[in-house]
Amino acid sequence: MNGADGANGVSQASGASGTRTRVLIADDQEMVRTGFRLILGTQPDLEVIGEAADGAACVELARRLRPDVCLVDVRMPKLDGLEVTRALAGPGTTDPLRVVVVTTFDQDDYAYAALRNGACGFLLKDAASSLLIEAVRSAARGDALISPAVTVRLLEHLAGRQPASAAPHPLSERELDVVRLVAVGRTNQEICDQLYLSLGTVKTHLANVKDKLGVRNRVEIAAWAWETGRVRERQGPSA
Repeated sequence: MNGADGANGVSQASGASGTRTRVLIADDQEMVRTGFRLILGTQPDLEVIGEAADGAACVELARRLRPDVCLVDVRMPKLDGLEVTRALAGPGTTDPLRVVVVTTFDQDDYAYAALRNGACGFLLKDAASSLLIEAVRSAARGDALISPAVTVRLLEHLAGRQPASAAPHPLSERELDVVRLVAVGRTNQEICDQLYLSLGTVKTHLANVKDKLGVRNRVEIAAWAWETGRVRERQGPSA
């Protein structure tokens, strides 16, 4: 299988990309990079265009290649995943890139900080292959995917830090129902099934929530829910 030309290299695959999503993988472990590349390489709409073994190389390659999605490990030499995320997608970044952060159970502080610095997805390294593929596709669409396990860890990490907010907010009760489910890692289809809504209605609610809260994606929607205590108010739909 065609791979990257070395740990900090560019894919040697040739041919027109068409509508394929171009992915950059950054991880200091060669076996992890190889595993991710093999998984993504099974999909005809995904193409790994480069690999980096440290954060500094990731930033350089990303700025040069302009991939559709950067798949970034949290802990790397030279620059960690948080610094990489801030450099490529942080507030004030000109023409930000889409970054999906890969984390583990003992890195919740990193994951939360990366979320606030522009990451549009979170995965655990032992996530199913299908979740990795969907996270990349979601990021490429400008949406976001949070691993349910990561969501649970972050909720535990934040529990008790901020009480449920009684402050006024612009959302309707149905929009809050959708937000609470986003915050615990539900997909759009799962939200449809749980709230008995059509997919189009769920997407409309999410678009309205983004506009009202002034956020960019569902990761920031989830962050708002966690920070204001909305998740702990009530998990189920309104009556």
